[in-house]
Amino acid sequence: MEIKAVKFRKDGFYSQPFAFGGEEGMDKFDKNVRYRGSLQNYLIDTGTEVILVDTGLPAGFPEEVMDESAKAYTGKTICDYMDAFKALGYKPEQVTKILLTHRHSDHSGELRSFPNAKIYVNADEMDAAELQGLSNLVPVQFTDGPYYNFPESQTIADGIHFIKAKGHTKGNSIIIVEMDGLFYMLHGDITYVDEALYEDKLSVVYDDLPATRETQNRVREFVRNHPTVYCGTHTPQGYENLEAKRVMDLDHPVPTIWPEVNFEKKESSGKYVCSICGYVYDPAEHDGVAFEDLPDDWKCPRCKRGKEKFNKA
Repeated sequence: MEIKAVKFRKDGFYSQPFAFGGEEGMDKFDKNVRYRGSLQNYLIDTGTEVILVDTGLPAGFPEEVMDESAKAYTGKTICDYMDAFKALGYKPEQVTKILLTHRHSDHSGELRSFPNAKIYVNADEMDAAELQGLSNLVPVQFTDGPYYNFPESQTIADGIHFIKAKGHTKGNSIIIVEMDGLFYMLHGDITYVDEALYEDKLSVVYDDLPATRETQNRVREFVRNHPTVYCGTHTPQGYENLEAKRVMDLDHPVPTIWPEVNFEKKESSGKYVCSICGYVYDPAEHDGVAFEDLPDDWKCPRCKRGKEKFNKA
């Protein structure tokens, strides 16, 4: 069995208030402290099956402007997700299963590009707008009972476990792969950066704060008791941990490598991207109304968050 990262954005950042401020409030943290960001999802080659964990952003998704006021910047496009997937040497028709950590578009963007795959998704996430119209969804009911300290799980294949981990979204899940004596934890957004797990901080992105705290407590307990390679979606630490087979030690954090941030002037397209769910506000689709002219109490149509959660594209 082999796990590979599907890398499609680089050189991003997440501000400390965004990555740490979920419980104490963003104002308690330094907006000038930023951690490295990227975007990648994961592929599991079992030798007999090709299994994806999430499917990136949809083709043509706009880049945000690297703005000094931005709380989160997903980075520069390396290539579209499908090109990154194909560059690993695979074809879409080879994929038999997709394990969806949650509904957000940077995780579900190319679900429709894999015609032979069954899409496994937490049953609590089935009503998500991003998943409507898909005929190959398999709602996961977590009928296999506890997986160590996680109360609900489903075994997908030998050594591959789908773990209920709600909070970030109501149907958020984790995938744990057991291989060569290690536990590879492939997660969507338990944390955006590894520093948040070391410091035991929650991001500002959640549907259910108490559930998010409960999930993070369980993740930290698991990491303390099992040799875990922690593989996230939004930081290069995710694939660096994977490639080095680096086991997370909560008492001895890996030294932070600070991002190189250059706030160059870049012309905005007029579009804005929700940093929570990835919804793109395009004035052309809203009778030409500029984002800046929307009322202050306007909410994202998809995740219902406010205007302050949007970044220029």
